[in-house]
Amino acid sequence: MIRYHLKELIADKEFAEKRRITIGEIAKETGINRMTLSKIINHPGHSTVTDNLDKLCNYFSCDIDQLITHIKDQRQAEDVGEYSGDGKED
Repeated sequence: MIRYHLKELIADKEFAEKRRITIGEIAKETGINRMTLSKIINHPGHSTVTDNLDKLCNYFSCDIDQLITHIKDQRQAEDVGEYSGDGKED
């Protein structure tokens, strides 16, 4: 799953600029639909296009790893188990 750090980036920008940042403002500045931004903020794992990620990185002047983090799915981690990737079980 992809975890977005959009709330944290908004809070950091608000603190740095000493003003409130709204979803509407971000939508206007980035061209990303307000509903898409709302889903990114409120629905963990929401899928969006890479163009939106690029726009958000530009808006917040951040690198992609500051915007998103990959969280390993627990089931996938268990399925991988102790497999080393070389075709042999450890």
